Amino acid sequence: MAQRKRFGEILVEAGILSEKTLQTALARQRESGRHLGQILEEHGIVTERDISIVLARQFGLKTVKDICHHRFPREVLALVDGDEALKKLIFPLKVEGRKLHLAMVNPLDMQTIDELGFRTGLSIAPCVTTRSEIVDAVDRHYRGRQPRDLQTWWTVLVVDDQELVRCAIAAAMERAGYRVLQANNGAEGIKVAMTRMPHLIVSDTIMPQLSGDAMFRSLQSNPRTKKIPVIGLSSKSTPEEEARVLDLGYFDFIAKPINAIRLQARVRRALKFVYGDNPPPRLD
Repeated sequence: MAQRKRFGEILVEAGILSEKTLQTALARQRESGRHLGQILEEHGIVTERDISIVLARQFGLKTVKDICHHRFPREVLALVDGDEALKKLIFPLKVEGRKLHLAMVNPLDMQTIDELGFRTGLSIAPCVTTRSEIVDAVDRHYRGRQPRDLQTWWTVLVVDDQELVRCAIAAAMERAGYRVLQANNGAEGIKVAMTRMPHLIVSDTIMPQLSGDAMFRSLQSNPRTKKIPVIGLSSKSTPEEEARVLDLGYFDFIAKPINAIRLQARVRRALKFVYGDNPPPRLD
């Protein structure tokens, strides 16, 4: 029961659900005896991505995403059969020394970890991902198929130094069908924006190393990125802070904690205002 409480508390802390929603779900969990994550997912309250974030945080593991968009050496892919990858929901990422970094939906599947370690002679370092990520990666890297909807998504860059907040925002964007990039500070945000050219940026305005405001000014000074709309996020929910952010030239302002429905609506509005009804141009 304590583990479930921590699971729910992390979701509340990340702004993924409210305390009231958590208590309602816990009541249903007590009645049914099912896992809290299963109840939340069935009712459309959280996604598989949300659950992977919480699992990773609870057990001190890393999360991985966009697996299908990366390249993998044949010798790494050969460590796991494609059918086995789908059945056990695992995917080999890389080998470092005698360690195999393995993407897993269930990082506590010790039987799979032990069997793969015995077969390969490598120690296994699990990373948490989602079932959809595994399926798309297997389709592309083992079966040569294009990932689903790869060419139809708008691309949104999310910049925030708080991992849980950043991942919660990214999950809300993915639920709405957007292709999502992430950066954990302004300096990384500039690098990702310059190399990937997202259609829109959602960024915290105050971050260490390089603030969102500094990142925004840098992007505005570059003709290549000047027209990318940026929605500013701030934990300061005052009218003065909103006025300051809008006066700087941000397209829009949203106060934290972030409401997913409000965020999705503001993103749709920004994309329609800037790009009209035309489909997004291909970026890669």
